[in-house]
Amino acid sequence: MDPLEIRLLFESDIPAAMKLKEAAGWNQTEADWRRLLKLEPNGCFAAIENDRLVGTTTTTTYKNDLAWIGMVLVDPQHRRRGIASRLVETALAYLDRKVAVIKLDATADGSPVYEKFGFKTESVIERWGGTVTARSSEREDRAINLDALLTLDRRAFNADRSRLIRSLIDESRITPVLVKDGSGYALARSGTRAAYLGPVVTDDPAQIENLLERSLDQLSDSNVYIDFNDECGVSSSVLADRGFVKERDLIRMSLGSSSTKTSPLVIAIAGPEVG
Repeated sequence: MDPLEIRLLFESDIPAAMKLKEAAGWNQTEADWRRLLKLEPNGCFAAIENDRLVGTTTTTTYKNDLAWIGMVLVDPQHRRRGIASRLVETALAYLDRKVAVIKLDATADGSPVYEKFGFKTESVIERWGGTVTARSSEREDRAINLDALLTLDRRAFNADRSRLIRSLIDESRITPVLVKDGSGYALARSGTRAAYLGPVVTDDPAQIENLLERSLDQLSDSNVYIDFNDECGVSSSVLADRGFVKERDLIRMSLGSSSTKTSPLVIAIAGPEVG
C-alpha cells in the first residue's frame, strides 16, 4: 500500500509547513499560510508520510477567471519521488472546470514538473533584493479609495482578486501608498527573511518611481524583496539605482487556451504563491 497520503492542509499543519518553507529558503510567514487557507480552504493540500508533513501545495481562485498554484514544497529528504507531481495533480483536479486559466510562478528547478502537465512559459518575474537606507519622509496619511484601487487592480490583473487585496491591505506592513487620482497603488508586508514590496500597480509609468520611493521610505533599514514583472515596460534600473540586486528569475507559467500575459500595469507582483 502507498504510504503517502494526500489530504487537505490544515492550520494545525502550519508549523511543519514553515519548516519545509525554511528548508527551501523562501520568505513566507505563518500569516501568509493562514491567508492562503482562508482564501481557499478546500484547495490547499498536504502530503503525509508516516504521520509527517513532507509536502504542500496551495491554490487560490479568482472567481471563475483564473487560479494560482503556489507553495509547492517537498521535504529535501523526500524529493525525486514524484511527490510534487502528486500534489500538482491533486491541485489540478480540484481546479478542474472551476476556472478558465491556471498560472504559477516556478523556480528553474521546478518548471519541468509543470511542463509535464502542459504548462507553458509565459514570462519572467525577477526577484530583486536590497537594504533600504534610512531617510526621513512625510507620513503616509492618504485615505484609501478602495473602489478605485480594486477597479485598477481588476484591470491590471485581468481577474477579480479583491478578497486577496483586502486581506493584504489589512495586514500591510506600511500605510498603503496610493496615487491621488487612483492611477496606482503599492502594498508591502512582512516576511521571514525580508519585507516584501508588492503588489505595485499603476497605469501611469510616470508614477512608478513615486510609488517605489513612498513605499521604500516606510521600510527604512529593512531588507526588502521585490518580484519585478520584466514586461512592465520599465527598466529594472529603477531598482538597481536604489541599490537592489537581482537574485534570481521566476518562470511565470500558464495552462489554458485563453491565457493572456501579465499586464504591463503590474510592476511588482503580489507574491509567487498568489500571482
